[in-house]
Amino acid sequence: MTVRVIHWGTGNVGRHALTGVLADPRFELIGVHVSGPDKVGLDAAELAGLATPSGVRATTGIEEVLARRPDCVVYTAMTDNRLPEALEDLRRLLAAGINVVASAPVFLQYPWGVLPAELLDPIEQAAAQGASSLFVNGIDPGFANDLLPLALLGTCRYVEQVRCLEIVDYSTYDNPAVMFDIMGFGKPMTETPLLLQPGVLSLAWGSVVRQLAAGLGIELDAVTQEYQRLPAPETFDIDSGTIEAGTAAALRFEVRGMVGDRAVTVLEHVTRLRADLAPDWPQPARTGGSYRVEVTGEPNYTLDLAMFSDHGDHNHASLVGTAMRLVNAIPAVVAAAPGLRTTLDLPLVTGTGLADARRIPPGAGE
Repeated sequence: MTVRVIHWGTGNVGRHALTGVLADPRFELIGVHVSGPDKVGLDAAELAGLATPSGVRATTGIEEVLARRPDCVVYTAMTDNRLPEALEDLRRLLAAGINVVASAPVFLQYPWGVLPAELLDPIEQAAAQGASSLFVNGIDPGFANDLLPLALLGTCRYVEQVRCLEIVDYSTYDNPAVMFDIMGFGKPMTETPLLLQPGVLSLAWGSVVRQLAAGLGIELDAVTQEYQRLPAPETFDIDSGTIEAGTAAALRFEVRGMVGDRAVTVLEHVTRLRADLAPDWPQPARTGGSYRVEVTGEPNYTLDLAMFSDHGDHNHASLVGTAMRLVNAIPAVVAAAPGLRTTLDLPLVTGTGLADARRIPPGAGE
């Protein structure tokens, strides 16, 4: 059965997800929701960077989405700077009986014990009301720190600690709002950006350490966080803008799931804007960036996941991976029991078909 899909958001992740939906014969694209008036009326194929028109034109307004009654919405809208609005979007879609796969808000990857009841309850109630399902995932939070570590943990006799790392050069990540306003790069070291405000790291990535704990069958006593930053040694440019000498240019943080005084599940990020910054911090497995899973137990594991593409760098590859984690999950989420679904209860999600069997030639839209 063909799944009727509306795509919502055409930014860094969204345009790759839109390409994935258009390419997949399992799906019928029946609408595209955009937020910018300059995109209204454009063909979906144009928004995805494809040459052949799709016949589906972009609109704005959630009422248009609800009226078309899709089986699933692919929600890739920006949420970091519009959290209440994003949660209300999801609530209305779920209450209307529409399933959703989403790249954010990231704490909905595994929200229990992370999200306050006043924010979580309306989402769960809406899913029950609409008999609909929601799956929030991507790469981080996402498959790099749920699917991959859970697979390794399933082969251990015992586990002392599981640590998931993102080690990435963000200089080619072109999103000034995220880079400057949220993460605080290019800002004075005396300023504390949104991401590093008290409790925000644990809210954003607490879902990771709590889901891993749930997979291990343990209950955490606490979730803690810490960070450190380094300044730029001189002025230089990145894709999002200019980093002035002395402003923030490297960030390392940890979110730790604690049992007593032991860190049992750990999420660590090492973010640089130049490869030569913070040379003593963990280094990626491949130039540009990688994800790493370290399991201490019996046996011990170190698993490195390096991202690259024929059509762009490591950041491009991770955006495509984030997008396709959602798109390929659509059939499983549509078929799932109502509620917030996670990697712990969804079946194994895979892509289907070889490149030459798809509706779009390999490399198109990249």
